[in-house]
Amino acid sequence: MVFVRREMKPARLDALADGIFAIVMTLLVIEFSIPDLHGSVTNLELWRALLEYGPLFMSYVLSFAVLFAYWRAHHYLMGVYAKNVDVHLMNINAVFFLFVALIPFTTALLGHYYQTQVAIIAYSVNVILIGLSLWWMRQYVLYTDHIDNVHLSDVELRHGTIRTVVPVVVAAVAMPIAYLSPTVSLTLLTLAVLFNLLPHSTHVVDGMLGYNSNE
Repeated sequence: MVFVRREMKPARLDALADGIFAIVMTLLVIEFSIPDLHGSVTNLELWRALLEYGPLFMSYVLSFAVLFAYWRAHHYLMGVYAKNVDVHLMNINAVFFLFVALIPFTTALLGHYYQTQVAIIAYSVNVILIGLSLWWMRQYVLYTDHIDNVHLSDVELRHGTIRTVVPVVVAAVAMPIAYLSPTVSLTLLTLAVLFNLLPHSTHVVDGMLGYNSNE
């Protein structure tokens, strides 16, 4: 009896990721509801009620940006770099999706209790777990013999590594800092997202490490 090794097309896994990220991004807004005000409501009363959503809205924006950055990274891995998908890579993706799906919960926790260390640490751990699973996936795609992939230059490899590692390191640093200043901790998490969204941010790190980005 001959057993044929069957592999999934990367496009199927990329499409699954699109669906999961779309659902998770949509779930972020579930915490928002119309303010429950009674009687004849004035503009000032409604405005004050809306201002109470400020922290929740900021956590929503932060998480939406986080999800977009990781969706983009996953798309490059599965839609551009990987030419085939095996069972092990599918399993790594499952772990990645598991932690991505937790974002609405940790976002709501952060939005309601942004001044507490527990909420900040829970959110930071979530970001770290997503980042580490992405790193695991990236290493497997680029360096295993079981996955065919496109050739990447040393600069592309380094920049990809930087974009994967920076959010993980910053989230790890933000956790102990939360005990000194929750505001500083949240600022660091925000800057890590901005770093990944800005197109030339990795060139700054290259300069700090003594590399030439155009090499």
